[in-house]
Amino acid sequence: MARPALTIALLLTTKELVDACTQWLPVNRYKPVDLHQAASGEGLLEVLAHQREAVDAVVIEQSLLDETTREGLRRGGLLFPAVVVGELMGRVDYHPEEVHLPVDQLEQLGYNVDAAISRFLRQGQKEARPEDGSDANAPSSAESESSAWKLSSRLQERLGYLGVFYKRDPSRFLANLPPDEQRELLRSLQRTYRDLLISYFRDPAAANQALESFVNTAFFGDLPITRTVEIHMNLIDEFWKQLRLEGHKNDFLQDYRLALLDVMAHLCEMYRRSIPPEVALAVPSEQRRSLMDSEVSS
Repeated sequence: MARPALTIALLLTTKELVDACTQWLPVNRYKPVDLHQAASGEGLLEVLAHQREAVDAVVIEQSLLDETTREGLRRGGLLFPAVVVGELMGRVDYHPEEVHLPVDQLEQLGYNVDAAISRFLRQGQKEARPEDGSDANAPSSAESESSAWKLSSRLQERLGYLGVFYKRDPSRFLANLPPDEQRELLRSLQRTYRDLLISYFRDPAAANQALESFVNTAFFGDLPITRTVEIHMNLIDEFWKQLRLEGHKNDFLQDYRLALLDVMAHLCEMYRRSIPPEVALAVPSEQRRSLMDSEVSS
């Protein structure tokens, strides 16, 4: 049975940006709501507070998240799964579970909304389980934490016990997209990977945001590992040719293999987490006996 689409509030400053984001949100999964006319200061806080029970996640422009607005959202308990659209600056703009996506990479928006909701759900699960030695009966010290937990519980009810992290949409896998969408997504991923390489040694925090965005799309879009390696090698080859033309040394480009290893490690972790803990890894006894019998007979 198909689950109802989740409501995504678009908190963006221009109608053009709203239209671009709407284009890349899958209609079978998400229902975008244009709130760009309220996307400023107190108006933003008022609208989100009024629609607290209706909104499941937000796509919010980075320029709107000034210190005053951010503090107002936190104090009002208005914390939602979020994709922050703007520059990769290596900082937290809204809350620690946010996902970042530059304007020139909006083709990946649907996949990163999936990732933002998954991260939010995992954090809610962590907060629901008291750590060893802590007082499980101690009252919550922040209204925002309580609100975030309520939203996490509501999302789990709507998405099912395992949440979207374990339920990738095969219709949005790279191999199943129309050819033109495949090309657009791959070009977008190449831009993300370029951001990762450019910032990798110069600004590790910004590079980490680019890495997370790339890995989110690679996981939810089922990007083959060979494609990831191909993107890496093509960009390194492009950098090598440019440095050679400019007369610079290029032997240091070998160090960027570390970036590829980082991407692979993060992908492995996402696939590891995608296995529900409740799934028994042991082979059923009947099947185990059958396997042992076949080994003996051979």
